[in-house]
Parts: sequence; C-alpha cells; structure tokens
Amino acid sequence: MKRSVDTRLSILGLICCLALTTGANRASAGDAKTLELLQTIQLKGAPGRLDHLAIDNKNSRLFVANLSNNSLDIVDLKAGKLIKQIPDQKKIQDIAYAPDLDRIFVGNGSGDQCNVFDGKDYKLLKSISFPGADNVRYRPARQLVYVGHAEKMLSTIDAKTYELKAKIELPGRPEGFQLESKRPRLYMNTVDPTRLVVVDTDKHEVLHRYPIKGADRAYPMALDEANKRIFIGCREKPSIVVMDSETGKEVACVDIPKDIDDLFFDAKNKRLYASCGVGSLAVVRQLDGDRYETLETIPTVKLARTCFFDRVGERLYLIVPRQEGEEGPTIRVYRPRP
Repeated sequence: MKRSVDTRLSILGLICCLALTTGANRASAGDAKTLELLQTIQLKGAPGRLDHLAIDNKNSRLFVANLSNNSLDIVDLKAGKLIKQIPDQKKIQDIAYAPDLDRIFVGNGSGDQCNVFDGKDYKLLKSISFPGADNVRYRPARQLVYVGHAEKMLSTIDAKTYELKAKIELPGRPEGFQLESKRPRLYMNTVDPTRLVVVDTDKHEVLHRYPIKGADRAYPMALDEANKRIFIGCREKPSIVVMDSETGKEVACVDIPKDIDDLFFDAKNKRLYASCGVGSLAVVRQLDGDRYETLETIPTVKLARTCFFDRVGERLYLIVPRQEGEEGPTIRVYRPRP
C-alpha cells in the first residue's frame, strides 16, 4: 500500500514539475512584464534571417523585408495575415513607405537597386541604381528619400520624380540612420570606422563626425528629440550608447545582448526596445536623459534580430525566422504594458 501511495505521489510530483516548466516557458515567450504578446502572424519563406520593416498606418499594412525569401511581404494587420509577396527582391534589406504618395521604396543589396512600387497594385514603378543599397528613409515634408549605399555614400532622391538630388560622401560604410522631424538634420552610424555622422539635409553636407568610444560596430539608431538624445546600438561590446545630439558627447552606455539589429524608442513609456540576434529582446527604461536601466530581457529565438515599433498603434512587431516544422517565418505582435 505504501509503495502504491509513493508511486502516486511521484507521478503527481512529475506532472506538477512538467506543468511548472511549461508555464515558465510560456511566460518567458508571451507573458513578459513589459510587453504583452497579442498575436502571431504567419509568413512564408525559407529558414534564415529577415531584415527591416515599415508600416502604413492609414491602410493597416506592414511591409516586411523577407530576406530569407528575397521578397517584399505585405501583411494586412486588421486580418492578421500575409496578403502579398513581391518576388525577386535580391538581398532585400530595408523599406521606406511614403504615405502621401502611396509608394514603397525598397533597398536591395544585391542587384544594386532601390525599387519603387505602387502601393495600390504593387506594380514596379521605377528601379534606381545604387550599389549595395541598404537603409532607406523618407521625409514627408520635403518628399525626399534617403538611401545609404556602397562606397560610403548617402544619396537623396525626389520621391515623386525619382530625380537624384544629392550624393554625400561619408567617412565610413553607412548603417542605421534617422531624420529629425523639426530640423534639417540626419544622424547616421558608420562602421570602418565607427562614427556618428551629422548631416545637414538642406545643404547636403556633413556637419560632424563624432567617434563612438564606449563601444564599436554601430548599427541601429533611435532618437529622443525632446531630450536631444541619440541611441546607438553597438555589436562590439554589445550595448546602447547614448549621445547628446547637440555636442556628440557620450552620456550613458547600457549593456545589452549580442547581435543587435533594430532599436526603437517608446517616448510614451520612456523605453527602448532592442532586438538582438542571439535570441533576446532587451527592454531598457529611460530614467532621465542621462540615466538608463535594463527593465527586462525577453527570450526570443536565434536570429530574431529585427523589429518595428509603431508609435501610432502602440505595437511592437518582432520578426521570428522560420523554425523547424513551420511553413515560414512569423511576426510576434506585442503591446507595451504600463
């Protein structure tokens, strides 16, 4: 009788352990204290990493650089599903959407092109030659598109006519960059060497080249214009370096997981979201302009290193590469918790 009771107790204990383990895994993936997982959207494509994203808030569309599939993917966010894949976008890396023109600008690293698509029927409108086209940004007030590309260059094109307006030589290979909303200023990370480059977008000239001393290999960037702070995600000595946009002074440095590729500032909640390819999403709190602390490190999967934070809809979209047994990559949709 005692043996039977002991056996039943052992089995009960095992069941409880399994339940606790399963619950813990689920909590780590979906029940983070800073982000609530709302849904998962299925994409199509081969194993491997994906690149950057852009959003169309008016029509509830998310544009995804599906690098593993060499396609531009369009997701209907209201329906929560993939609605279109535009093939033959070789080494697609970044996307900029011009809502006033309903045009999609795509930087393709292979084929040396920035392709422009109509947002209504997705037909190709123009292919503009840029060697090693990478990051792309759009300034609505001037209807200008900025493209970082090979041979250490930043080019500006008219989004309506596709006319090349300017080419700016950089001190290193261009990586992530952002535009100020109220001044003609563009901030860009370069590598080889690692610098913060400040560009006057009216004069089309480089104003400053600040060395980044706290870390190396600077890739993504985010801005806090209210506090005049630039956040730079670095892969060597993995960290977020915080710099003063007016002086180039480094004011803080926060350790993060390895292989960062996207970084966003949530001004409402005073947080930074850093997606890292080692398999982590770091959430950093801004105490003030000069002080920061890590709130949480959320486990994801390896190579899930690109994301997009929609400030309008208050959603964070994290791209997860195709996992074993699945038909393609997925998008995890999070909502910030207060």
